[in-house]
Amino acid sequence: MIASLLGWWRKRLEPAPPPEALWQEIMAGLPFLAALDADEQLRLRGLAERFLAEKEFTTAGGLQLSNAICVSIAAQGCLPILNLGLDYYRGWVGVIVYSDEFIIPRSVEDEFGVVHEYQELASGEAWEGGPLIISWHDAQMAGAGYNVVIHEFAHKLDMLNGEADGIPALHSGLTPEDWDEVFIAAYEDFCRRVDSGEETLIDPYASDDPAEFFAVLSENFFELPDLVNREYPALYALLRSYYRQDPLSRLTKSSTAQSTTDA
Repeated sequence: MIASLLGWWRKRLEPAPPPEALWQEIMAGLPFLAALDADEQLRLRGLAERFLAEKEFTTAGGLQLSNAICVSIAAQGCLPILNLGLDYYRGWVGVIVYSDEFIIPRSVEDEFGVVHEYQELASGEAWEGGPLIISWHDAQMAGAGYNVVIHEFAHKLDMLNGEADGIPALHSGLTPEDWDEVFIAAYEDFCRRVDSGEETLIDPYASDDPAEFFAVLSENFFELPDLVNREYPALYALLRSYYRQDPLSRLTKSSTAQSTTDA
């Protein structure tokens, strides 16, 4: 199935633990990673190294896979599980990296039972029990609220308990009732705003379905936490409880420390 999807030459790379200089370059280049304190960076590196050892990276579309690509994806992808653990990414192995956007075959059944097949251009894709697929071109746009890596890894978290539906496997301290009360209310409000023609600061793509709302809001939670907290404070608090992280506090402290240093 994957072979028919790709149809392009591939090259496999066995990633090694990231060199210190490369790791520091990646951490410094992305504000949401640079904001991590020393302990968080150390734990993230440990998770990323284990992720690199356990997952299988493959290229498509003529892309020459490098340690920089692997480490960047691993570092960003492991941020959501920093306080959850690598076990949250169990059940799948492959990471396929395209040079740019790629074609995904789709099919949909209409109300009369007729199946229609079509092709869709995508920058990322996650399959339940299957690989995670990333456009490297899009991955390099991270840092300003659009993060295809975190987006697709959020889908993987959503799929841990079955088909992606916007309700990930919840750890102790969160109940399905807690999640539904806050998440569904925020999703329905966002859909209403998009349907009314409002130009939202959050990507309107999040209104497609609850799974996309969870993935897009996860991107924003880590990259633009002030936006999520301002637009949907109850949802920010819910994601903070789920991910066991507080990016808003983290980025505020980092910004304050940087201002003090500059002064």
